[in-house]
Amino acid sequence: MLVEMGQSHLFHHWSQPGSDDDQDKRGFFDQVNKLDTSYPGGLASYIQNARRLLADSKEGKNPFHGFTPSIPSGEILTFGDENFVNFEEAGVKEVRNDAFVLVAGGLGERLGYNGIKLALPSETTTGTCFLQHYIESILALQEASCRLAQGQCEAQIPLIIMTSDDTNAPTLDLLESNAYFGMKPNQVKLLKQEKVACLDDNDARLAVDPVNKYRIQTKPHGHGDVHSLLYSSGLLKTLKDAGLKWVLFFQDTNGLLFKAIPSALGVSCTKEYHVNSLAVPRKAKKAIGGITKLTHADGRTMVINVEYNQLDPLLRATGHPEGDVNSETGYSPFPGNINQLILNLGPYIEELTRTQGAIPEFVNPKYKDSSKTSFKSSTRLECMMQDYPKSLSPSARVGFTVMDAWLAYAPVKNNPEDAAKVPKDPVTATFNGQQVEVWPRITWKPKWAMTFAEVRHKVSGNCSISQTSTMVINGRTVFVEDVSLDGALILNAVEDAEVKVVGPVHNQGWVLEQVDHKDTSIPEEIRIRGFHFNKVEQLELNYNEPGKFSNSS
Repeated sequence: MLVEMGQSHLFHHWSQPGSDDDQDKRGFFDQVNKLDTSYPGGLASYIQNARRLLADSKEGKNPFHGFTPSIPSGEILTFGDENFVNFEEAGVKEVRNDAFVLVAGGLGERLGYNGIKLALPSETTTGTCFLQHYIESILALQEASCRLAQGQCEAQIPLIIMTSDDTNAPTLDLLESNAYFGMKPNQVKLLKQEKVACLDDNDARLAVDPVNKYRIQTKPHGHGDVHSLLYSSGLLKTLKDAGLKWVLFFQDTNGLLFKAIPSALGVSCTKEYHVNSLAVPRKAKKAIGGITKLTHADGRTMVINVEYNQLDPLLRATGHPEGDVNSETGYSPFPGNINQLILNLGPYIEELTRTQGAIPEFVNPKYKDSSKTSFKSSTRLECMMQDYPKSLSPSARVGFTVMDAWLAYAPVKNNPEDAAKVPKDPVTATFNGQQVEVWPRITWKPKWAMTFAEVRHKVSGNCSISQTSTMVINGRTVFVEDVSLDGALILNAVEDAEVKVVGPVHNQGWVLEQVDHKDTSIPEEIRIRGFHFNKVEQLELNYNEPGKFSNSS
């Protein structure tokens, strides 16, 4: 197959027959077999796709040629209004029919952290890591959904994690060493993503590994692989047989996401969307893709993410001379894509069965010069999770749900040097060279509240928290009434303790102090944040027995 596909160069440097057979030559074919079985259609299909995409790249072919962009239809939510609360309630009821898929194939190296990103603290106040936060949020939604179910409910919401060679073992270790953070081990499934072959030239000649002549050089294929893995593993059929209806995809470092999931899932089930992209308001030309409806001259339509550096020229080329500009609202009419998707399981299985799990790919070679005949270094085909809708028929119901960024989107994306170059917020403090607003630190366990309605139910009266204060709520039935906090307040309550916290709390609190991100004596997860807490003084209230309590008594 390799020779027929123009890959005979892979054997030119092989030693004579009978030497290097066991580990090197047999190892080569073991690798080829893995590359062949892990790609939809096999390695021959990969090479054919690569030649087509490389030819398009050399010719400078525009992937959006013939398409006209327009504003898609979707749901724009206003936090806290009746519509938002109704969608939240619908989403909580429906979430027991959902499976969560976490895309977690990358390390934190570009952030200045050498571990897996899931092990990073999602916030510094309690130090809860992302994976713990995600699992506790899913468990809280699972319990809340069962409470709303008619009759008996024993739902166990599945969590599927896509890992890579780099992250699989550390992810499993993080789960096992923490008793799966309260989940049952059989609720969690790890799917390991394989890499794809690198390409040396426009003829899609596979690249020999520079350190081992009996290996093909490989690189990651992109998070779009999650779709083919779900399909080839048979997991989607297992989910469908279990009566599930939805699959929700999310990224490894967006700690705010679960504040948005109930309402977004409520939109999906109410509107009967096949695909629902979570989105945030987007400033024109900002480095975030825009969700766009594209209509081709031949009548084809699709609703997909268009990268910001492609959206502006596309608009200019199709009758919008000003390009990507803000509307009268102060934002672009094209919502900002945050790579969180909710898919209707039935149509999803039908589509992946049709495509055999393949997702539209792209190639991005770095050419040596304008002749585009040779590369600076090897390239490979890539695919993105959010490009799944590209292959859907025009009849597919594809929409979006927009929520404010403060509610739904706070990914960990930059190392300290790059973060300092990000446009500045109103200045109150500087950490790692980045000027930021500093707000009160208020955190709670997911079991305390997963929706706005729950927060509204548990907070009452005239409450105020000073700008420098810290508040941690770790308990299910904790009510906050007429609290005036200036300092630090830590509330811990066991499962059957009902606690009412009232009145003023004043102490010296926790002080934010800068740290030098170049100081290697400080843990990496602290250095990349640029600050730590000096816990000068706090009021810690612990309720370790069942019953009703008040801090005023």
